[in-house]
Amino acid sequence: MSRIVKISLILFIFIFYCLSNINGQASTYCNPINIDYTYSIYNAIDNFSYRSGADPAVVKFRNEYYMFVTRSMGYWHSTDLLQWSFITPEKWYFQGSNAPAAHNFNDSVLYVTGDPSGSMSILYTDNPKKGDWKGIPLIMHDLQDPDLFIDDDGKAYMFWGSSNTYPIRAKTLDAQDMFRPSKQTYELFNLDENKHGWERFGENHGDKVLKGYIEGPWLTKYNNTYYMQYAAPGTEFNVYGDGVYTSKSPLGPYTYAPNNPISYKPGGFMNGAGHGSTVIGPNNKYWHFGSMAVSINVNWERRICMFPTEFDKDGLMYTDTSFGDYPHYAPTVAGKMGEFTGWMLLSYKKSVKASSYYDNYKPENIVDENVKTFWVAEKNDNQQWIEIDLVNFGIVHAIQINYHDYKSNIFGKVQGLYHRYLIESSINGKNWSILIDRKNNYKDVPNDYIELDTPQVVRYIRYRNIYVPTPKLSISDLRIFGRGHGKIPTKVRNLVIKRNKDRRDAMITWNQQENCHGYNVLWGIAPNKLYNSWMVYENNFLELKSLSVDQIYYFSVEAFNGNGISERANIIKIE
Repeated sequence: MSRIVKISLILFIFIFYCLSNINGQASTYCNPINIDYTYSIYNAIDNFSYRSGADPAVVKFRNEYYMFVTRSMGYWHSTDLLQWSFITPEKWYFQGSNAPAAHNFNDSVLYVTGDPSGSMSILYTDNPKKGDWKGIPLIMHDLQDPDLFIDDDGKAYMFWGSSNTYPIRAKTLDAQDMFRPSKQTYELFNLDENKHGWERFGENHGDKVLKGYIEGPWLTKYNNTYYMQYAAPGTEFNVYGDGVYTSKSPLGPYTYAPNNPISYKPGGFMNGAGHGSTVIGPNNKYWHFGSMAVSINVNWERRICMFPTEFDKDGLMYTDTSFGDYPHYAPTVAGKMGEFTGWMLLSYKKSVKASSYYDNYKPENIVDENVKTFWVAEKNDNQQWIEIDLVNFGIVHAIQINYHDYKSNIFGKVQGLYHRYLIESSINGKNWSILIDRKNNYKDVPNDYIELDTPQVVRYIRYRNIYVPTPKLSISDLRIFGRGHGKIPTKVRNLVIKRNKDRRDAMITWNQQENCHGYNVLWGIAPNKLYNSWMVYENNFLELKSLSVDQIYYFSVEAFNGNGISERANIIKIE
């Protein structure tokens, strides 16, 4: 090691320790959230084995939180929206609920609605930790994606919708008579693809044949305004998101929000942020939970995400999905909850070597920021390892391991679902020390995220396998977060936005930069309302097809790499 390199490293370590003293050891999270997702039995007859978690209904009950997820054979409990534990209830839907609804009634009773068959029965309990659910003997038929809502005045409503034909609909319920539904059905609103580009079907809204699906209604009341959230255009696509209509009455009339979509994450490692729910978390902070697409084994292979949510001074609801699959501060960190930590991805497209690989599933797939590609080792034993050379020294704050289900042959909640491993680090690639010790872990952690107690200056990271529940070890991405000590990108130049004749579409271009991982494109309906964003790796263009025909927009872009994020480009307005 040269004298200059040694001096540089010493200075880097000194700065690191200064920064670590400033930052302390704040709790963080990283999407997708790391819970023990259930192996589906829905496609077992076709031998499609995969984990999935989607359509989360998260509610606060007696100052704790419960999350109900599609076909999960139970549900999850948390005290802080960060650490979740699975509950196997005494009584429950046999296969779990399909797109469940949940509602807290005055902290006395928790209601849940759902059923895989579409015949929606309402269950209730005053002890969800035990799960002694009781059923109301009245069943509502032909409902998909229900949402039970009981207003402050005691009036009850059922909303539903999952169709590319029918709108979001509603019935009033008699809460004093087994929630008996009204004969009248109210039609609230439907997709309007001709005006709203983001509601169009397909990857990147590119399908010109099929119509988008409107799904997953969820009603939130804020400052005497009703915010009816809905999902579109399809759960398997990168552009799956949530929009919102507002009203002064649960039954409408509803008005389309000009900043839609409000929960949207089409770029980056994990895509999608739709069919969700909104809940008040610790410190009275709102959070929006949604579904992210994996969609490798089947279209319905998904994970769950969470984003901080706001209502601005004009009453516009929005979620912050910018750098939404990088580490953010946890809901319990007062004053910072939901904020981006500034920890960048150090492992992107770095050099990788491994003990083995099977077929064409090569080691470099774990550093490409694409959940749909993955590495498969020849075996599942303690001789399997994979190593990443960060090339330059970096301060490592956190690591995320996203396992993949390659021909896993697992169905339901079975014995043996856990992950055991070691993460080792090195400065020179020869002398190694243990960075993360999970050799005695017996928890199921398919998207394990570990924040280091003390950040470490390293160059090499090595994963050593001990045990995974699948026949072969397979990892989609091993993501290393922290800060490099090189230069951050400069301000992006020559940002150009050309709105197409089809005003739902725009082509966005900018000057390419060297030493840059990618770009974060931001847009919104005012210079101070750039609420939407799209991460673009490597390319210097984006074809955006999610605009509303009659809306004026403002755009900016920022460049990023492992060292940080550039200043934003000057904001550009397009009519």
